[in-house]
Amino acid sequence: MSLNGQGGTPKTGQDDTGKPVFKELQLTPAPMQEPISKNSFLINTKNKLAEPVVAAFMAGGVAGAVSRTIVSPLERLKILLQIQSVGREEYKLSIWQGLKKMGREEGWRGFMRGNGTNCIRIIPYSAVQFGSYNFYKQFVESPEGEMSPARRLLCGAAAGITSVTFTYPLDIVRTRLSIQSASFADLGSRDPTQKLPGMFGTMVTIYKNEGGMIALYRGIVPTVAGVAPYVGLNFMTYESVRTYLTPEGDKNPSAWRKLLAGAISGAVAQTCTYPFDVLRRRFQINTMTGMGYQYKSIWDAVRVIVAEEGMRGLFKGIGPNLLKVAPSMASSWLSFELTRDFLISIGDKE
Repeated sequence: MSLNGQGGTPKTGQDDTGKPVFKELQLTPAPMQEPISKNSFLINTKNKLAEPVVAAFMAGGVAGAVSRTIVSPLERLKILLQIQSVGREEYKLSIWQGLKKMGREEGWRGFMRGNGTNCIRIIPYSAVQFGSYNFYKQFVESPEGEMSPARRLLCGAAAGITSVTFTYPLDIVRTRLSIQSASFADLGSRDPTQKLPGMFGTMVTIYKNEGGMIALYRGIVPTVAGVAPYVGLNFMTYESVRTYLTPEGDKNPSAWRKLLAGAISGAVAQTCTYPFDVLRRRFQINTMTGMGYQYKSIWDAVRVIVAEEGMRGLFKGIGPNLLKVAPSMASSWLSFELTRDFLISIGDKE
């Protein structure tokens, strides 16, 4: 409280004789100074994380790490099957036999070989993918937040191209790490005690010996050709199936319905675009000695694969891939939605 007057002192006057006389004091509240919140930085950070695009970016990274780690053994087996050209017998096995061979020859580490690099790649890849999808859809959705399936497909395709462009060198390294310890006879004899190069060493070797930055982006054309429709179909199918599975009157389906929608979207998208994935793997190791093929272009690769291996050659490894895609995409979408909803909920609602 302060006294009404200058300097906080009471007002005074004089009587007829000149003596000072105190007038009535008037008390008024002093203006309150805005307190400086010690938690202002934390509040600003929470509000920033709660923004839709940022929340989607962060949640996408979590979703990618969770989903890929769960299915790492099947992911690696798929790659080993994909890169076998005609006449190879090393991994001409059933899924179960292939997993047993991997475990017998390389131990439990064989199941996770390349997964560290894969997670380093998939976290930014998935984060950019989900974040950019939520960014792009702002420009095409209706004021009510609705989008047609065609617009979902378009935004998903753009998000796929964006994410793969940013993270492609890590994908090449992951492929090399996945196969360098496998028992492909033509790769040459390897001392079992010899330590295999890691992520950084493999990337440096590719850069120095195979053509610089161009080598780190080898195979990106078939990758983009496959990723754009794959991600587009994935987002379109998931949101369409999710809407269908949401009970009337509810905003969100239950967790198991989200898992089902994710499994369906992954299976549909993966099956439609799988040949592009095979081409991507073949081009990523096209310059490795002993693999038995040197493709000149995408069309040359398609021609040679179909001529030597039949149409089945374009779908090699799809068995373990379909086994992994259901739990992978289901866990990815569920992890994404749970993390995104949590981040949005911590924002200031006022």
